[in-house]
Amino acid sequence: MPSFSTLSDNFNDGVIGPNWGNSYGGANETGGQARVPCVAGSYAGYQTAYSWTFAGSSLFMKVVTAPAASTATEAYCGVMVNAPGIDDGAGPLFGTRVGFTINAVSGMLRMQSDSGYFDPTAVEIAYNATTHAFLRLREDGTNVYWDTSPDGTTWTNRRTLATPAWIPASIDTCALDMSAHRDAGVTDYAAYDLFNTLSDGAVYTGTGTGTAQTAATGTGTHIGIGTASGSAQTAATAAGKAVYNGSGIGSAQTDAIAAASAGPEYPEVAGLSAGDWDLYIEQGSTFVQTYTTSEPAGFSWDGWTARAQIRTAAGDTATLLLDLTAYLTVTGPDVRLAIPASITETLNQNGRWDLEMVLGTTVVRLLNGRAVVSPEVTR
Repeated sequence: MPSFSTLSDNFNDGVIGPNWGNSYGGANETGGQARVPCVAGSYAGYQTAYSWTFAGSSLFMKVVTAPAASTATEAYCGVMVNAPGIDDGAGPLFGTRVGFTINAVSGMLRMQSDSGYFDPTAVEIAYNATTHAFLRLREDGTNVYWDTSPDGTTWTNRRTLATPAWIPASIDTCALDMSAHRDAGVTDYAAYDLFNTLSDGAVYTGTGTGTAQTAATGTGTHIGIGTASGSAQTAATAAGKAVYNGSGIGSAQTDAIAAASAGPEYPEVAGLSAGDWDLYIEQGSTFVQTYTTSEPAGFSWDGWTARAQIRTAAGDTATLLLDLTAYLTVTGPDVRLAIPASITETLNQNGRWDLEMVLGTTVVRLLNGRAVVSPEVTR
């Protein structure tokens, strides 16, 4: 299985997906959230199989609801990357993991790197459900980072630790567990949402040919933000948002950008909401994708220029990984991104990207999402 960076779920389809096949203890998908029961004397978790890789990856999620302390002496929810049983010479040692725990009894947020379910040097801070709404774990080949954010965009680093040896050694053998437990008290639950995505829209999927990472033609994929109606073969609509008509070359999930009226003083496309689109870049390989937009009657992209960047995160202080602007061309409704192999070879970490169109002082963001780099083997 791939890096955790490629796992994304907004939990809006009401069904535990196949990526979470190890879920246990009554975990379920309800109300657009991954819900994990917190029942006295029981353990529950929304969990993947032990077939993922944490090395070189980044993952985040929103903690919507944490359990109440009630009368418990132990009540918590947590997010952990679990290793398989690590043999320390005396047999498998379980409880090797990195992650966060929200302790409902003490009110502390704990950043831990456990061996045998314990970390004597764990870092704790007072938990704030607003300030620490989003939790992020990432590894860059040197360190593991624990970050928090109020909105999933602006991040604060809370702990940095030299990467434990088990992480690069555990390729395709790790699991991600979003869990909850209490020893006494009222039955409630922990709720998680927005795993590696900030898009909480309804998704309508039509048909596509080819593969998601190589050239293909996508047909009839519609993403609406808000309350959506429609079907996979017709335009899905959403209250107060643009309509995305799935026609484009580059990937089976390509979403074209439709127009929304923004008033006479601005071009019609100025009121658009950006589409979610993740770049999957194979390090050391030529990367080519074309994004086809649906132009409203009487509108043309003539005179507009395209610009795009990949950064470690969204925000002014994020490190620039690659400026894509020189590799963009605009031809009619098509925006083509072509990155030479000699350039993709320099990419060695995942990040965020967006694509914008510029005309004078008017800027329209067309696409945004993750930039996921698949490391090269053959050199």
